[in-house]
Amino acid sequence: MSNPNSLRIVVIISANVEWQAVCQRFPDASREVSPLGEWFKVELIVGGSAEPAIFFHGGWGKIAAAASAQYVIDRWSPKLLINPGTCGGFAGEVEAGAILLVERTLVYDIVEQMGDAAEAIDFYTTMLDLSWLSEPLPLPVRRSLLVSADRDLIASEIPRLKAEYGAIAGDWESGAIAFVAKRNGVRCLILRGVTDLVSEQSGEAYGNFGLFAKRAEAMMRRLVEGLPGWIARTRI
Repeated sequence: MSNPNSLRIVVIISANVEWQAVCQRFPDASREVSPLGEWFKVELIVGGSAEPAIFFHGGWGKIAAAASAQYVIDRWSPKLLINPGTCGGFAGEVEAGAILLVERTLVYDIVEQMGDAAEAIDFYTTMLDLSWLSEPLPLPVRRSLLVSADRDLIASEIPRLKAEYGAIAGDWESGAIAFVAKRNGVRCLILRGVTDLVSEQSGEAYGNFGLFAKRAEAMMRRLVEGLPGWIARTRI
């Protein structure tokens, strides 16, 4: 049975500071409330035509990310789920301000003491099929793996994440969103901008939330303003 509420595009925004930046971009949007977060509907101009889209505040962390991804899929049956957001980059591997087009997600904070932790990590690792995106892409991006955990990057773990997975950046939510989208057969576009760098000694934004917030606002503005270009490059 078709869903009478179906929309082609749903955009999930994760962290609170990211959502605040998006709301500033659409100050006149009428916000609604769900059991999981606020949302609003707007029309984006894509190739000269109006494209209705839902922006949904999914919340931070893997639990909220997975629950909100399933909620929006069940409610609006999107053809494309987009997650623009921020991430922390590994110093020396990526530059602050870079935008990552995520091709694979991996959840690394799994500790298994009765079996094989690698098997559990493999289970939640998700490959994103991006064959439906056509060139040229609207923004300069770096195609990459993104690792996720329910915590900020820990400086002492950077060498292991690089050596074991070839990781260059990490966030909190992408692994959960990609996993749920793939399980539902929904195309997923994850774009994460590097707001701050973490070295093997420390993170430049650790203890300095103001730095992260300022850079996150600028990055979210850039990503959201670029969304019509990405939607125009989809073959769905």
